[in-house]
Amino acid sequence: MSLVSIYNLYLSSDRSFIKKLKNMLGFIPSNISLYKMAFRHRSAAKVLKNGNKSSNERLEFLGDAILGSVVAELLFKSYPYREEGFLTEMRSKIVNRSNLNQLARKLGFDELIVFDQKAMNIQAKYHSMYGDAFEAVIGAIYLDKGYAFTKSLLLKRIIKPYVDIHTLEITETNFKSRLIEWCQRQGKEISFDVIENGEGESSRLFTVQV
Repeated sequence: MSLVSIYNLYLSSDRSFIKKLKNMLGFIPSNISLYKMAFRHRSAAKVLKNGNKSSNERLEFLGDAILGSVVAELLFKSYPYREEGFLTEMRSKIVNRSNLNQLARKLGFDELIVFDQKAMNIQAKYHSMYGDAFEAVIGAIYLDKGYAFTKSLLLKRIIKPYVDIHTLEITETNFKSRLIEWCQRQGKEISFDVIENGEGESSRLFTVQV
């Protein structure tokens, strides 16, 4: 264990936060500020001296790209003879917001997320907040430890124990595409029309009529 790790784990003012992260992720972070930012939802963003707001949105963007890359390579190697459409759909099943929300809660990330309860309605809270934090943490790990470390952690500590790829393969999630395919086979026309657009401070809700 390095001197930095020893200090962070036992002497840092953030040692309680670091111990929780170690239990969740299996390693001691080096750049603690990255992980604290990863758990800061935009509803509780800090206002910086230059007027910009600091939250986990930028890390979420980065983590989304890293996660997508790791999952794409995993599927490419796991299904050497399947077509692009199948691989794309499988990746979507793994990285969709609902699945990432579940992964975040299984890992215990919900205990560390900082958000403004007054600004968040229940629907917005459970729709994306946990999955957003999950991606942001992946982004933080990448910046702190590099791509090879992040890839290994994702595969061994998260995807292997928590994601059953073969069960997902036979699980239907893209109902819109299935409906379109059915209509095409039956020679029927179909349209999707937005009949209601509700906007709030932290979320947007669309009602679509088929």
